[in-house]
Amino acid sequence: MKYIESAKNTHIKQWKKLHTKKERTKTGLFLVEGIHLVEEALKSRAVKELMVTSPDKLPSHIDPDIELYELSEEAFFAMTETETPQHIAAVCTVPVFEEKKYERLLLLDAVQDPGNLGTLIRTADAAGLDAVILGDGTVDAYNGKTLRSAQGSHFHLPILKQSLQQTIAACKEQGIPVYGSALNNAKAYKSVTAEGPFALIVGNEGGGINPEILQMTDHNLYVPMYGQAESLNVAVAAAVLVYHLRG
Repeated sequence: MKYIESAKNTHIKQWKKLHTKKERTKTGLFLVEGIHLVEEALKSRAVKELMVTSPDKLPSHIDPDIELYELSEEAFFAMTETETPQHIAAVCTVPVFEEKKYERLLLLDAVQDPGNLGTLIRTADAAGLDAVILGDGTVDAYNGKTLRSAQGSHFHLPILKQSLQQTIAACKEQGIPVYGSALNNAKAYKSVTAEGPFALIVGNEGGGINPEILQMTDHNLYVPMYGQAESLNVAVAAAVLVYHLRG
């Protein structure tokens, strides 16, 4: 295990850069913090480098090809972005997924809040969906806040960046019904019966789904509001719709 004491060490500077989308895209790497995310990453064999503040923080099962580093607290805190780090972090490789037929999909159109994206990914995982598709304008899936919000679900199902128009067209070719979420010109979600495969689209927190994309759906659905709130948070609405369509 290599020891790093200085917060100005080149490794620390490089790992810190992974907090930026530019560096994640350039390297194909991302950084996770905390024991739960590190353990999930280890299970999926995504970990390239593992950093702790003390050897007793190391998990019990580590692949021999993973590079191990012990960092001083000063160096570790300089690298992490959480206010109360758990003294363990890992550099992981962004997974590459094979092209295959997915039958239950969550499509995201310009979802911009990292916390919402993480919750949406976690919901898709919990509901047993096959993949999450990130359309144009959606925040980077490997943003630190998104990773923490998803609680390890990044390692459980494919998260793909694709044109939603192309994804919808592919779904229709396969006979998979496509549902949008909308407040206007839509039907109550319970009026639709869940019957196997489906694709659900949810949209931007402020503007909803692009009207051009909404016109491509088979049906648009809404969740009734019984109180005075105008709408639900996008992740909450998606959870209601996904679990109904999932059956």
